[in-house]
Amino acid sequence: MQNNKYIFREGWISIFANIVLFGLKYWAGIITGSVALIADAWHTLTDSVSSVIVLIGGKISSKPADDDHPFGHGRAEHIAAIIIGVLLAIVAFDFVLRSIDKFGTREQTVFGPIAWIVTIISIVCKELLAQYAFWGFRKTNSSILKADGWHHRTDALSSVIILIGLLVGKYFWWTDAVLGFIVAIMIGYASFEILSKEIKSLLGESPSDELLDSIHKTVSNVCKYQVNLHHIHLHHYGHHTEMSCHIKLPPEMSLFETHEICTKIEKIIKKEFGYITTIHPEPLS
Repeated sequence: MQNNKYIFREGWISIFANIVLFGLKYWAGIITGSVALIADAWHTLTDSVSSVIVLIGGKISSKPADDDHPFGHGRAEHIAAIIIGVLLAIVAFDFVLRSIDKFGTREQTVFGPIAWIVTIISIVCKELLAQYAFWGFRKTNSSILKADGWHHRTDALSSVIILIGLLVGKYFWWTDAVLGFIVAIMIGYASFEILSKEIKSLLGESPSDELLDSIHKTVSNVCKYQVNLHHIHLHHYGHHTEMSCHIKLPPEMSLFETHEICTKIEKIIKKEFGYITTIHPEPLS
């Protein structure tokens, strides 16, 4: 419930701020005829769409486990983050095409004071939104908040690029088209970062060597037997992680002793790492 509070608050603040910024940027883009400013405006509007996805994903992921979803609904966060990543990729591709078209027309964009004011306002507001989303991510470890934070950050960075372009735009006719390309590349990179991480989480990934070493050391410190912990798999469900593993014990050990050792390992893994562990004991040959 605490996580959802941060997710919903960030989502609603983002929706309101992004709609206002979209209107300002689009108005400035139409007045100046800048494809870069209009691209930046639509990038901001996709932030509003992503914030709606944040709210929906947060709502679904907060649902408790049931018969159809025994491990809960936490993976809804990963799915929501993937949708945000896809939206970013679509926006990036669209503005690559727009920039190519701008090169073809060789039309020079004349920026005025309105473009300066709107761009500076956008940079400040978007970086504040990004910092707020990242702060929520550090509090909750929510992948949705992290994805939305990067969405805000790329918008702020694209506005910085446009601000630089305002300085040199009057000297080179191709400035606006190049800025459009740069913004598209930045948006595309953010999309790649989000999609690569979240798809790995959904498909499953091997634990890092550092994590495996830490698990082995933790278990060896509480077991008087050499249990030969192996075949470790982690299954992520949003904020809930299941761990499965095998151990090897002497074949003459009683079922009661085996159960005691498994329970001890499960408790220490839960305490140190927060994982719910399922252990398969095997006879030591």
